[in-house]
Amino acid sequence: SFCMIQLFNINTHTIDTSEFSNMLHDDIVIQYEKKIADYVGAKYACAINSATNAIFLIMKMEEYMNPRTVKIPSIIPPVVANAIITSGNRVEFTDDVKWVGDSYILHKFRTYKVVDSAQKLEPNQFRKECKPNDLMIFSHYPTKPLGGVDGGVIVTDDYKKYKWFKQAVLNGTTFSNNNWERGISFPGYKFYMSSIQAKIIMNNFEHYDKKISTLDKLVDIYNKELGYKNTSKHLYRIEVLDNERFVQKMKEAGIICGIHYPALHLNPIYNEDNKFDCPKSKKLQKRTVSLPMNERLSFNELGYILDKVKENI
Repeated sequence: SFCMIQLFNINTHTIDTSEFSNMLHDDIVIQYEKKIADYVGAKYACAINSATNAIFLIMKMEEYMNPRTVKIPSIIPPVVANAIITSGNRVEFTDDVKWVGDSYILHKFRTYKVVDSAQKLEPNQFRKECKPNDLMIFSHYPTKPLGGVDGGVIVTDDYKKYKWFKQAVLNGTTFSNNNWERGISFPGYKFYMSSIQAKIIMNNFEHYDKKISTLDKLVDIYNKELGYKNTSKHLYRIEVLDNERFVQKMKEAGIICGIHYPALHLNPIYNEDNKFDCPKSKKLQKRTVSLPMNERLSFNELGYILDKVKENI
């Protein structure tokens, strides 16, 4: 039977739900927070049900500090723009086309910055890229380097901000093991990470360093064969003349490729009066394409992908 070569590998998990109480926030979530904070070199981590909601919360944190206008790359997943808008702010688009697959500065507040690293997760990354009072976001969407059943996290060394997030994700309440003992600090959100999300991330964490070193080798081979200098462990992007045609041709050959991402400034939903002009993003929207970044590729499959890429470029 013919099997399609997938863009990403999504691990299969069997979860025994009897391990959990009401399956919402058991100790596994706290274990996950500790593990991720240690891994990236931060003091505190607040687990959230998605990285999109992490952005929403950061933009909501202190009303008087709201940025009102946040500049983001046009080539970006729409969820980023949505979280900024739904939290009561405006977006402006920049023509930064290089950030994809890496971390980037989402916003600089007066006294700290927010780094969106949804597509990259490396040891000691918070310590390398941030100051203690900065905020950094990671994502565990299934296709991300450390995937799960969605989920995200905000890390920081700033206890005051961390404490606010911990309350905000749990309906605005102070934490207690018994629901009825919680005090309400403010009207918050139902944004906490569930036990099942944490469990699957922790399972994937066990093999994470091995996965990244495999993807590292894959990127090296792609670079050598295709003449790029890519470094991302999430997306391997190349430029072709017509990405939709390329994706179709590769699919016919049994290889799934992706387009990351459409340029949002060309969508009237985000750019009603056409005031943003991002020429590089406009060009790249039709030309950028992502090749399989799948740690399970066999040597033969990789050779086959490279043959088909060269045929269809």
